[in-house]
Amino acid sequence: MKNILFTLLLSFVCCKEYNGTPAAPKNYSKYESEALSFCKSNGFNEDYFFLIDMSIHPGKNRFFVYDFKSNKFTYKKLVTHGSCDVVSENPEKWEKAKFNNANDSHCTAKGKYKIGKRDYSSWGIKVKYWLHGLEKTNANAEKRVIVLHSWDAVSDEEVYPKVSPLSWGCPAVSDAFMKVLDGKLKQTPKPVLLWIIGD
Repeated sequence: MKNILFTLLLSFVCCKEYNGTPAAPKNYSKYESEALSFCKSNGFNEDYFFLIDMSIHPGKNRFFVYDFKSNKFTYKKLVTHGSCDVVSENPEKWEKAKFNNANDSHCTAKGKYKIGKRDYSSWGIKVKYWLHGLEKTNANAEKRVIVLHSWDAVSDEEVYPKVSPLSWGCPAVSDAFMKVLDGKLKQTPKPVLLWIIGD
């Protein structure tokens, strides 16, 4: 009987540790309100925007689709960050994103992006979207070929305490999630905002 109770308790603890989305999500209200104001002022889509929080562990969901009308996140998925292995030593590159806008830096670049043209990709589902950096922190996005694309090495579910693979600066998502994003973007006549934040 003791063995059965111990097994049940252990199962419960394991489920608590690996149940997916964190129990107490961060408060992103300031980003949500600023994003909506930005979209209204700049002729962007006012139905939703993409928020990527690189301060979150790379094995947890940190790519969010926020719906302005319902005021909630409709999707939460994994996304890669840049290895940042060219411009500086980065021993923590698997666990923590570092930021740099320099060409060939292989780093993630923070800031607001306009999601641009849909194009062919040699990765994932063979679809990519060009990202146009709108701030000093990400102004080299096009030169660096920083694009939104999928990669079959990226899981569609959280893998914490493991980590997602590293990119050369592109926010790469799972094939399944890219199909969702592609479906939304193809139906959206106005440009969509993608905003990368982090420590």
